[in-house]
Amino acid sequence: MSQVIDAHHHYWRTAAQEQPWRTDAHHVLKQDFGPDDLVTELDAAGVDATVLIQSVDERAENNRLADYARFERTAGIVSWLPVSQGTQAIAELERLHIPKQRGVRCLIARDPLSWLQNADVIRLFNELASRGLAWDVVPVTPEQTAAVTMLARAVPELRIVVDHLGRPPVESGEGEVWAANIGQLAACDNVAMKVSVGIDILSAWPRWDAQMLRPFVDHVVSKFGVDRLMLASNWPVVLHRQSYGNAWRDLRELVEAHNLSQSERDALSGGTAQRWYALGTSVEDREVRRADSGMR
Repeated sequence: MSQVIDAHHHYWRTAAQEQPWRTDAHHVLKQDFGPDDLVTELDAAGVDATVLIQSVDERAENNRLADYARFERTAGIVSWLPVSQGTQAIAELERLHIPKQRGVRCLIARDPLSWLQNADVIRLFNELASRGLAWDVVPVTPEQTAAVTMLARAVPELRIVVDHLGRPPVESGEGEVWAANIGQLAACDNVAMKVSVGIDILSAWPRWDAQMLRPFVDHVVSKFGVDRLMLASNWPVVLHRQSYGNAWRDLRELVEAHNLSQSERDALSGGTAQRWYALGTSVEDREVRRADSGMR
C-alpha cells in the first residue's frame, strides 16, 4: 500500500503576506496556519505526508516555502513561478533553492491564457518538464481550458495538475460547460486532477454539502479514471466550511463509492500524487534522469 498523501494544502502567516482572495467573510482563515496546526489533523485522518502549495504570487512566498521544506511530513512543494513571463520565470527558477520542490503554480483566476502560446513560455514549460516539475493550474473558462490543453499537447512530457475539480458550478448545478472542459482536459494523458474544493465553492456554499459534489466527482471519475485523480484537502481554506477530517472523509468516500480496486484506492490516496509530483525522488535523481533523456 502506498503512502497516504494530502496533495494540496497551504501554510501562511497573515502579517507576512497579503491574500487578495481572502475577504472579511473568511473570518476563520484570518489567522496563522503552520505545520504544528496541521500535524494533529494528519494523524487523526491517517495521512502520512503532504504537498504544500503556494498561496501568494510573490518571490517572498518562495522563501517562506523553502523554510517549510524542513518539516518531515512535507513530501513536496509547489512554489510560485510567474509562468506568463517565460524568460523572467526561468530566471526565478534558477534563483530558487527549495528543497523538495516538485512543481510550480501561479494564480490565474479567469484571466486569458493567450500567453501560453508564446515561444518563451513554451521554452519555460519544456524546461519545467526536463526538471521533472509539474504545473498546477485551475482552468475555468472554455478559453482557458483550450489554452491548457494546447500546451499539454505541445509539451507532452509536462505533468499538469488541475486543482479543485476544475471549479465545478456546484451552486447552480448547470454543468454543461464545465463537463466539456473536463472532457478536453481528460483527453490529455499528461493531465491529472485533484479531488478538492476551492475557495469559490466554499464561499458560495452556505454550508458544507458533500452530496452536491457527487455528480461532479462522478463525471471526473468517468473521464479521468481513478489513476489520474488525487485526494487533496485544501487546508486551511476548507476550514471555511468544514473540518479537515470530515472533508477528507467525504471527498474520499465520494470517489470510493465507485467500487474501486485496491490499486485504484492506492492511486487515489497517494499513488497518483507520488507519480505526478515525483515524490520521494531527490534533485540528484531527477538530474540523472534529465541527463539520460538528453533534456537540457
